[in-house]
Amino acid sequence: MQVKNKIPTTIVTGFLGAGKTSLIKNVMENAGGRRIALLINEFGDVGVDGAILKACGNESCPESAIIELPNGCICCTVADDFLPAMEKILKMENGFDHIIIETSGLALPKPLVKAFDWPEIRSRLTVDGVVVVVDTPAVLAGDFAEDLEAIAKQKEQIGALDHDNPLAEVYEDQLLCADMIILNKTDQLQESEIEEVRAGIESEINRGIPIITAAYGKVSSDILLGIKAAAESDVNNRISHHENEAEHDHDDFESFVIDFPEVSDTGILHSRIVSVAEQCGALRVKGFVKIKNKPLNYLVQAVGRRVSGHFEPKAGTHGNLVVIGKKGLDKQAIKKILAG
Repeated sequence: MQVKNKIPTTIVTGFLGAGKTSLIKNVMENAGGRRIALLINEFGDVGVDGAILKACGNESCPESAIIELPNGCICCTVADDFLPAMEKILKMENGFDHIIIETSGLALPKPLVKAFDWPEIRSRLTVDGVVVVVDTPAVLAGDFAEDLEAIAKQKEQIGALDHDNPLAEVYEDQLLCADMIILNKTDQLQESEIEEVRAGIESEINRGIPIITAAYGKVSSDILLGIKAAAESDVNNRISHHENEAEHDHDDFESFVIDFPEVSDTGILHSRIVSVAEQCGALRVKGFVKIKNKPLNYLVQAVGRRVSGHFEPKAGTHGNLVVIGKKGLDKQAIKKILAG
């Protein structure tokens, strides 16, 4: 039961490219009169997601109420970055009805939930809920998560997991902390495929939380912003793979930014990004690119080999692409492929 007189805060997490920003953008556009503040965290040092959300120009969440924390994961820098950002929001004039935190795709939500037990914010904020956005087609294809059925069998047999795959580990930790799971991009799948992913997730968690489907991140704001979980009071029931670690970092992953010149058409851009995923193992590519003879910036987003994009009328400074992958990315090879 959510405590009265505390500002409810929703933590939106999910793996790289799952659709967190689309979900939040939809909430902002259908806020139902709520005044919303946003805290946006990205693993790369160029704020693509923040630029998208600032371009919305929505009265429920003006640009002044959007704080960006790029170049890292706030789950690793709670004291240095997260708490000061939350204090800044609390000091803003006129106040807010709700706060939304978008974590980076590599973040673990549990350290953030635990931070709400700190005296500085416990008396003023409560975690309304941890919402995990799942890239349903990616999970079905096994692009970043190990086979969930095999994981469940291993747990039954030996009571532990082999964590050789850091991608699966992050994904699972996000699920294990959830109060609600959004199976996103379900418009791309058959009902039987959606149910296959749902069954895999249900075998991984045992807390009886709601799992709902969505396309393009469209979920009612009344559902997302009214969970009333008070998750900071339930944090000990959210067991993760990192329970016994004194500290957690993201040494398994890295990101870098490429200064990207004008390209002749979007097809060429997409094919080069696919090559980067296939040949160099890039997990995520996103940014704004200038397309020849086009007046608007082109927002391109890729998850593995799946690339999409559209022209943005307001957002972004063209010429920067953020590339995220496992440690040891061949930066020179990636730059060469993208340059053509």
